[in-house]
Amino acid sequence: MLKRMIGPLVFGIVGVAILVSLGIWQVQRLAWKEGVLAEIEGRIGAAPVAIPEAPDPEADRYLSVEATGRIAPDYIRVLVSQRRIGAGYRIISPFETDGRRILIDRGFIRTDADLPPPRDADVTVTGNLHWPDEIDSFTPDPDLGANIWFARDVPALAQALDTEPILLIARDMSQSEGALTPLPVDTSGIPNDHLNYAITWFSLALLWLGMTLYLLWRIRRRTI
Repeated sequence: MLKRMIGPLVFGIVGVAILVSLGIWQVQRLAWKEGVLAEIEGRIGAAPVAIPEAPDPEADRYLSVEATGRIAPDYIRVLVSQRRIGAGYRIISPFETDGRRILIDRGFIRTDADLPPPRDADVTVTGNLHWPDEIDSFTPDPDLGANIWFARDVPALAQALDTEPILLIARDMSQSEGALTPLPVDTSGIPNDHLNYAITWFSLALLWLGMTLYLLWRIRRRTI
């Protein structure tokens, strides 16, 4: 009887050990990801500084900044969808500040709303620098005729609007823009599924253990 049980027992122990180790690894990844998200949230909510002369897309991602200047009248619409609101556009415009011209994400507007007329006065903008990673092989090319884009491709937007490849996502403005609602940077779009993965691996380990015990019980009954 013992000889017949050795194989299933070893197979069961090895399987449970592998599944438990995968669950522990996901718990470790969860702690790492929560640390990363906490660091990002700290950068987002930090006291704003001036826009660096040559910001780095990695080192200065989510940097909290404040700048004063004028929003140019030209713009690009980026198609997005808001929960409980529906389809709309992010409005990306050139922002002329301190002798330079960068991109500004002014916020969200519904597809049926009218864009407010350009202001002929300076506005102070508080927000965060960002280089969104929104392009993949399924992203359609921009509909230039309708002035509709489907992702915030910073280099391409900068080329189209003749600006530096720097995107300031507005969190607050000194002057309201009516139908435009700022969509500030946050961490909600950063996936953190490690807890679900950990639960899945641990559940599979319990299932594997149960199946192993059942198999051993069946073998024992047959040999009695």
